[in-house]
Amino acid sequence: MKLHEKELRAVYTDTLIELMTENSNVVCLEADLGKTSGTVPRIREAFPDRFFDVGVAEANLMGISAGLANEGMVPFCATFTPFATRRAYDQITISIAYAQNPVKIVGAAPGITTAKNGATHMCFQDLAIMRAMPNMRVYCPADVYELRSTVRYMAASQKPEYMQLIREVHPPIFDEGYEFDPHKARVLTDGSDVTLVTTGLTTQFAIEPVKSLHQEGIQVEHIHYPSVKPFDVNTLLDSVKKTGIVVTAENQNVIGGLGGAVCEVLSDNHPVKVKRLGAQDRFGEVGDVPYLSETLGFSTKDIAAACREMKKAK
Repeated sequence: MKLHEKELRAVYTDTLIELMTENSNVVCLEADLGKTSGTVPRIREAFPDRFFDVGVAEANLMGISAGLANEGMVPFCATFTPFATRRAYDQITISIAYAQNPVKIVGAAPGITTAKNGATHMCFQDLAIMRAMPNMRVYCPADVYELRSTVRYMAASQKPEYMQLIREVHPPIFDEGYEFDPHKARVLTDGSDVTLVTTGLTTQFAIEPVKSLHQEGIQVEHIHYPSVKPFDVNTLLDSVKKTGIVVTAENQNVIGGLGGAVCEVLSDNHPVKVKRLGAQDRFGEVGDVPYLSETLGFSTKDIAAACREMKKAK
């Protein structure tokens, strides 16, 4: 099986196994959801002395991870996105970010990808609250190649870091030579009419609409941000100085996440009109990913329509 034919969570597990084989300080922690992130049973069986399941106790998950990091270990701790962020936010703030313990937090099934688990498990705030935390870095890989490179980068980093983990199979965007750099956004398609900014899942959503729009004569410059914090300011500004208008799309609330980061940068440096696609300050609901993306307003159709609208307005 080719790498891009695998589920992203399987590649997360593959990469952790490689890292744990190379470095005896790398450890894996779970909070009773190892099947969700893909580490159970493989890592539990391969490294029983370096796999820790703390049970349904996410605050404890963060505290234990902080202690391990303080003693020189490299802890990767994963659970569903709302539990990895909202539920344990104070423990992350004090024990990890404030103490600058280089814990690697993984939020599995971000946003609408939790699908039929419904609103309680559908976190639309994690990018906003994690990027608002001092010392914390925030990553959203879009395919298996970027995911693998991001996990390897995190293992070598001495920073507290949070990463969204999409679990399912998605088409490749990059290739074997991809190297993650949190300071570098990726211009996937050049254009001069509209700047489209995406991250994680919405980068996947945007690929086909951008192709269709180019065929219509609307030259969309599509920028993928693998890191929401730190944020590559220069790539955004270079694009916006050409296009003069921006559309953002994210698997999040429109308040405080990717769209918020874009608006903050532009208000300080080059004010232009921005249209933000995402959940419009509401909770999610039960449904599959296509239904939810359309209901919440950031589907492939919504991305195309927003770019057309902004081009016409210009």
